Amino acid sequence: MNPYVLLAGAIVSELIGTTSLKLSDGFSNPLPSLGVVAGYGLAFYLVSVTLEDLPIGVVYGTWAALGIVGVAGIGVLVFDEPLDSAGIIGILFILIGVYWVNIVSKMSVH
Repeated sequence: MNPYVLLAGAIVSELIGTTSLKLSDGFSNPLPSLGVVAGYGLAFYLVSVTLEDLPIGVVYGTWAALGIVGVAGIGVLVFDEPLDSAGIIGILFILIGVYWVNIVSKMSVH
């Protein structure tokens, strides 16, 4: 399977785990608490499989960066958290960095 598809799955799984963490209210709600364990467990498994084909710097950098952007978006859309112009600029820099490492750089497998 394409390692970038697996990496995308890891990112989505992490977003589910992180959103569930917010909803778990300190692990006092059982269903979101299970979502934390399942989401993070699947995310780490998929990252481990992705590392068989892609360099660790590319995998972890992309996973962390897109996780940050995704969680920020979920915060705005689901939890009504504020996003100002400085936050938007920061997110754009993160996305540029992911593009640069994965497309422009020779770090990645092309």
